[in-house]
Amino acid sequence: MTMNCTLGFLGFGNMGRAIAGGLVEKGAIATKHIAVFDVDDEKKEQARELGATVHDSPSQLAADSDVLVLAVKPQTMDEALEQLKPGLAPRTLIVSIAAGISIAFITKRLGPEYRVVRVMPNTPALVNAGAAGIALGPNCTGGDEQIARAIFEAIGVVEVVDEKLIDAVTALSGSGPAYFFYVVECLVKAAQQHGLTEKQATTLAAQTLLGSGLLLRESGETAATLRERVTSKGGTTEAALRAFRDKGLEEAIAAGVQAAVARAKELGQ
Repeated sequence: MTMNCTLGFLGFGNMGRAIAGGLVEKGAIATKHIAVFDVDDEKKEQARELGATVHDSPSQLAADSDVLVLAVKPQTMDEALEQLKPGLAPRTLIVSIAAGISIAFITKRLGPEYRVVRVMPNTPALVNAGAAGIALGPNCTGGDEQIARAIFEAIGVVEVVDEKLIDAVTALSGSGPAYFFYVVECLVKAAQQHGLTEKQATTLAAQTLLGSGLLLRESGETAATLRERVTSKGGTTEAALRAFRDKGLEEAIAAGVQAAVARAKELGQ
């Protein structure tokens, strides 16, 4: 899908740049159709370097945008919506990537006539390998879903979910990269204790993480099936997995996800 409408970004930090850059790289949008407002001069310059139009105010950006991505911090969303409102028209599709900000929060401030898509992306979008959960507002159309999909499929994979499940998406894929990085940290430290250098261990662990993810995605098999194929009876993998279970790894992961879901709900209140 090629976007011929104007795609606006309120905020042009890492995620905003990743989305815009991914769309341009894939040929999904021309830079002349990208508009940006950011309070930071450096980010404005980065937008200009991409070829985007940089506006002087949020309301000016809103007036120019057919689709408007809200890429500001959750704590500044109230103020941002207030500044956008004078330039907004109901024809504009609103796409929010702010953690914890509900669709109702946005429509309460802008008006019930606005179509809002709520998205939880993640940081691997920076290398075009993101995973995003998308929730559509009650008055969104099939065309709105197509646009939202096109934006985030340019930088990864997309799953459409009910908004009530966005907190679970946040806990799984939104926060998930940190979990995997933490596991790699632990593996690297453990490998160093057995003689590998940090660089050697990091290289091997990173490639193992990448390869395992690709195998899971491309094979069509479940994670359990792939795990069983690696686990020979009486072998090294079985010994490691038994130790993980004995130490309560599954319970620890479940507790972490639960904590993330609970915190996501708190942020949305």
